[in-house]
Amino acid sequence: MGRTGYRDFVMVLSDRSIKEAIAQGRIIIDPLGEDCVQPSSVDLHIDQFFRVFRNHTQRVIDVRDAQEDLTELIDVGPELPMILHPGEFMLGSTTERIAIPDDIVGRLDGKSSLGRLGLVIHSTAGFVDAGWDGHITLELSNVANLPITLYPGMKIGQISFFQMTTPADRPYGSEASARSTPASADHAQPVLGEFSRSSDDVFRDERTAVLTRIIIGLG
Repeated sequence: MGRTGYRDFVMVLSDRSIKEAIAQGRIIIDPLGEDCVQPSSVDLHIDQFFRVFRNHTQRVIDVRDAQEDLTELIDVGPELPMILHPGEFMLGSTTERIAIPDDIVGRLDGKSSLGRLGLVIHSTAGFVDAGWDGHITLELSNVANLPITLYPGMKIGQISFFQMTTPADRPYGSEASARSTPASADHAQPVLGEFSRSSDDVFRDERTAVLTRIIIGLG
């Protein structure tokens, strides 16, 4: 079948297509639970690492300046919850590493059951570029009037996949891409960016993990 127009090729992948793409190695979701593939998405889980803002030492967030000292890393361990208070904002990360090819994009959405409790998992970063490979940053907000507990390993959201009209000329992480790759992004650039962890950067021996860094970069 020839490519006659974009209307014939932009589509949401079904559960069958998602499983086929995973089996072919085109989409990587690691780890992947047996019950996580939904009719048109895949459930994702929250990791035990969080980035919280140093409100007591920072007078203002100046988006023109580097923000290396704006946040601190919190590891709550595999059992204890993180408490997200009303009106509070912090960064989290998916347990899963997601990798997609240069002709598929992803979209991150929250679980409706958690949304009804007032938990928002992304403010603007719900789009996953073609060529992405890494753990997805969660922009966590509590818009309810009571604290919310976040347990490591709990289902936090879902990712759906869209087939592009053609492969991207500049997929995420390529030398031609306008955006820096996770491994080489400039930490001196302003505006808080995303968590970056490759499978080689994260060690899970004896149920421990190390989040190597948070990238400071233009999102």
